[in-house]
Amino acid sequence: MPQQKLHVKSGDTVVVISGKDKGKRGKVLRTFPSEQKVLVEGVNMINKHTRATQENPQGGIVEQEGPVYADKVMVYCSKCQKPVRTGAKIDDKGNKSRICKKCGVEL
Repeated sequence: MPQQKLHVKSGDTVVVISGKDKGKRGKVLRTFPSEQKVLVEGVNMINKHTRATQENPQGGIVEQEGPVYADKVMVYCSKCQKPVRTGAKIDDKGNKSRICKKCGVEL
């Protein structure tokens, strides 16, 4: 199966549109295109049990973000103050940029 492109990139501000974290907003920390998942700051928090190591002699339970499906998030437009769909715009020089479908501002 060919790898599909995601509609979000690392560094985008996104809003979760479904699931237990619906309505939460956060920054995309990392993308996993092969799995169609993204890691969003403060969303889908999981408890990871860590073994004691030299770097972490205490060990214990660490709370961290878990990946969520990219379908469950939408890019947040700071001008519209809403989650929006994105479109592409090509300028005079041939550079492609993403725009908000509602207000047309560059994301």
